[in-house]
Order: sequence, then C-alpha cells, then structure tokens
Amino acid sequence: MNALLADLVLIVHFAFVLFVVGGLALILIGAAAGWQWVRNFWFRIAHLAAIAFVAVESLVGVWCPLTVWEDALRGTGSDMSFIARWVRAILFWNLPEWLFTVAYCTLALVVITTWWRVRPRRGQNEKGRRSAPCRGG
Repeated sequence: MNALLADLVLIVHFAFVLFVVGGLALILIGAAAGWQWVRNFWFRIAHLAAIAFVAVESLVGVWCPLTVWEDALRGTGSDMSFIARWVRAILFWNLPEWLFTVAYCTLALVVITTWWRVRPRRGQNEKGRRSAPCRGG
C-alpha cells in the first residue's frame, strides 16, 4: 500500500513540474500565437506561486515536501513500479544542489519577466474591456 501511495505522490510531483515548466512554455507560445487563455489571471498567479515556492525552498535549503513524503512512504527498499521508476528518472538528476538552485531561481525570474511581457488579464474579454456581469434570464 505504501508503494502505491509513493507512486501516487511521485505522479503528483511530476504533474507539478509539468505545470511549472510546461506552463511557461505554453505562456510563451500562447503569447506569440495570440491565445488569450494564457493571460488568465488565476492561471498566471498559480503558475507564479508554484515556481516561487520551488525557488524559495531551494534558496533556504528545504527539501521539497513531495520528495520527503515519497521517500518516507518508500522506506529503504526499492519497490517502485515501472512507471514510477521512469518518472523518478525524469525528475531526479544526480547533480550538485547549487545547480538546481540556480536553475530554479532562473526559471522564477523568467516567469516573473513573462508577467510583464505577457500581461495577465483579470475578468476581461478578448478586446481588453471588462466583461459585463451575467444576468439571469
């Protein structure tokens, strides 16, 4: 049961990383392609908060809670499923910690830069005007 939970935590971790990295790629591609959804305020806040969390935990030297939780569930044995082994190989690299800190902070700065270059919009339609509130009927 712990192995199944550990695999689930790993999949959630992978989805989080995909949201941070893939989200930035989609914002940049979407800005060039004119996709309005990449300017959604709540999507952008969630994206900025996600990378800010990663950068801050890296700067203060704290391990990612998802990594800690997965390791605790796995214990000492290697009881990972096939998919879990591949996802783990994609997520975790054997490189110096300082390199990850630099990468996370650089990614955070790029995300912050996109905040000004590809401005999010809050409650606006495609022409940039505020949408009229919905009325019953």
